[in-house]
Amino acid sequence: MSARRALIAGNWKMNGLRADGLDLARALAAWLDGEGSEAAARLDMLVCPPATLVAPVASVIAGTRLTVGGQDCHAQEKGAHTGDVSAWMLKDLGCGHVIVGHSERRTDHGETDETVRAKAAAALAASLVPIICIGETEAERDAGQALAVVSRQFNGSLPEGATGTNVVIAYEPVWAIGTGRTPTTEDVAEMHQRIRADARACLGDGADALRVLYGGSVKPGNAAELMGIADVDGALVGGASLKAADFQAIASACP
Repeated sequence: MSARRALIAGNWKMNGLRADGLDLARALAAWLDGEGSEAAARLDMLVCPPATLVAPVASVIAGTRLTVGGQDCHAQEKGAHTGDVSAWMLKDLGCGHVIVGHSERRTDHGETDETVRAKAAAALAASLVPIICIGETEAERDAGQALAVVSRQFNGSLPEGATGTNVVIAYEPVWAIGTGRTPTTEDVAEMHQRIRADARACLGDGADALRVLYGGSVKPGNAAELMGIADVDGALVGGASLKAADFQAIASACP
């Protein structure tokens, strides 16, 4: 872990009805302001609920240390895009961040680096911090292409105007998401070092402030080891973020 302030972000994905989602948000907010105050002093905690819950979650956590973000946004501010949500709409609801380029969006919706870059640019224009997800598939890793793929995604997805403080990168090996598998600490360290090097090439000295999260089957049992790796500045957490105790334990594991 570096001197950069850690970010623990929870991606609820397509989970949660109103009652359960609000109970979870309240529990996390209360923990940050109470038993988790020591963790709150050294890290930021963010939840990204489904679009249906963004407004109610933002309402119940107002004035607490817990923050809310979106899971995706459209590249345009408004228009004939049925079912889509713009970055400006998320900002209007109280969001400070938005996830873009998650592997499930890249795979399920065919999003390219160009698409992700456009969404990240929209987030910046709406004064949101985009959490730009990059990561290789199992086939790409087995073929020895992991580093090249992640570098290509990083350079292709980073929007114009990006700095070390207005964007966040999340490295998520696709084959580790929701599978219970995690890369070795050596694999994670190597990839985060590569991302930091790519950031320096793009951002110069600003790269030192860039937060690079790890995502992929992060859970209480492996959080301390993962968060202790150099250039890992927090976590993008999936399933474990749906249980208050697990998400709190992951946050507590940050050194």
